[in-house]
Amino acid sequence: MNIDLKEMTQLAAAFRDLFKGYHISRSEPECYAQLSSMQDQYRALFRALGFELVCDPRGFYYFVPEQVAPQVNKTAQRLALFTFILVEHLADQGRDPLSVLDGGSIGRDELPALLEKYRDLFLQAEVTTFEELEDKIIRRLTQLGFAEDSNGVYRFLPPMHRFLDVCLSVQHDRGLAASLHSSDLPLPAPVLLDDDGDADPVEAVDAEESEEDALARAMAEERAAQEMDA
Repeated sequence: MNIDLKEMTQLAAAFRDLFKGYHISRSEPECYAQLSSMQDQYRALFRALGFELVCDPRGFYYFVPEQVAPQVNKTAQRLALFTFILVEHLADQGRDPLSVLDGGSIGRDELPALLEKYRDLFLQAEVTTFEELEDKIIRRLTQLGFAEDSNGVYRFLPPMHRFLDVCLSVQHDRGLAASLHSSDLPLPAPVLLDDDGDADPVEAVDAEESEEDALARAMAEERAAQEMDA
């Protein structure tokens, strides 16, 4: 495949975000538009670094490493548990969980009551205080591109479907409430690249190699391959 690096004007920005585990959706219009228009070129270049660029048809991109660790990192587990809790909480209130978690929002003022109601479950995620809830879960949702914080209103973005898919699958198979309160946690969770947890997003590249060096190496390898094919 002929890759014109000059046309990939969002390469550095896209790689920087994806490398850190961020999910790029339409909330990042320039990066998203170029990933969509040059998807094959980006996938080929990133594959040279050891990452698979995934395009979800619901409107978002993310990285998975070629070699996936068997264990799920703590961040993914916490975000999955939080999603399960939200689905049950919203259903109990007579609100449609899908409409809230698919582009809807919740307010920061709703979180203390949520923490109190599900304190025993949050304890399994090592979340015992409101500050820990914000730091270990809400902050990670926004840092990884699952939600946006707008003055204390958290709006959920398309990548939340990664967790919703798991919730809906469990709900269909066993019943959500039963699985939530069962003793066989941890719950299933998607594989996430996470720069602040147990999984290291740079496992697929040399431990001494910086983000910029890794990108430069991939670009150099692609140029060399094109020269050989010429």
